[in-house]
Amino acid sequence: MAMDFSSLIDLSQSALWVSVFFIAFNPTAWNIVARNEYRNKTITRIFGGNARNGCYFLALCIFSAGMLRDSLFQRALEHQPKHAILPQPLDTIVPVVLFAAGQTFVITSTWALGITGTFLGDYFGILMDHRVEGFPFNVLRDPMYVGSTLSFAAVSLWYESPAGLLLTAYVYVVYIIALRFEGPFTDTIYSNRAAQKSMAESRKEL
Repeated sequence: MAMDFSSLIDLSQSALWVSVFFIAFNPTAWNIVARNEYRNKTITRIFGGNARNGCYFLALCIFSAGMLRDSLFQRALEHQPKHAILPQPLDTIVPVVLFAAGQTFVITSTWALGITGTFLGDYFGILMDHRVEGFPFNVLRDPMYVGSTLSFAAVSLWYESPAGLLLTAYVYVVYIIALRFEGPFTDTIYSNRAAQKSMAESRKEL
């Protein structure tokens, strides 16, 4: 017997659509703000020319918005139908393992990159001297985004929420799109620095 879609996902719940909005809003907003910062130094000027303080401020904004997004995601699941997705005891073990793995990737990548490396410091002109190649970057190219997605999946399985799994897939798609904008732009920032260094060295030789 076919299962009614509405018994799996309740599209009439406003909390679901609020979560959908904020999942897409966060990376979109930060990309726009960061690119503006790189070109116009708006936040840096607000902080009296101190790029590091400006980056810390943006980091606080990004972290706070992420906490709000996660809270809204959880609230959305609380208003959605629940269905057994995994048999016992996997319904407890799998979410716990996924969440632990996800948070490990997020925390260790933040530790490896530092605050400025994690929260778009390169757009402020705070560039890293060397590419981070240790764990978790020797395992995954984008461990923070993968870790975050695993955490969303874990919460969805814990709540036994098909809607949560659908939102998790949406989260991953949003991250992939964000990376298509972030990656090339970040590469351009470092390429520009390399070109400037090369030019400066050439002038010294003259």
